Amino acid sequence: QVQLVESGGGLVQAGGSLRLSCAASGSFFRINAMGWYRQAPGKQRELVAAITIGQSTNYVDSVKGRFTISRDNAKNTVYLQMNSLKPEDTAVYYCNARLRLRMTTGESDYWGQGTQVTVSS
Repeated sequence: QVQLVESGGGLVQAGGSLRLSCAASGSFFRINAMGWYRQAPGKQRELVAAITIGQSTNYVDSVKGRFTISRDNAKNTVYLQMNSLKPEDTAVYYCNARLRLRMTTGESDYWGQGTQVTVSS
């Protein structure tokens, strides 16, 4: 059983900062990639940022220069540092882990329960 537990969401004023954390637990061989997605009301879920086991990162254009994704492989934890937050960043943020349960199995996606981020103007 694999679990992703998120923390760090909340309410912040525009221009403020928040840091999201997501820790993976359970039995698995390796986490290949971790990422953060978000879904605002009435919109589709979108990838915000992702990071590979080798620390390569990619970001959606709207957060480049403001958000930083990082991971601690030893702790199976991914972080999202969000600075200069804007009202349009308001959404439920979901953690994703793409992992292998066993060395011989393919990749599977696991999701956290979501954490609300609200940015007031």
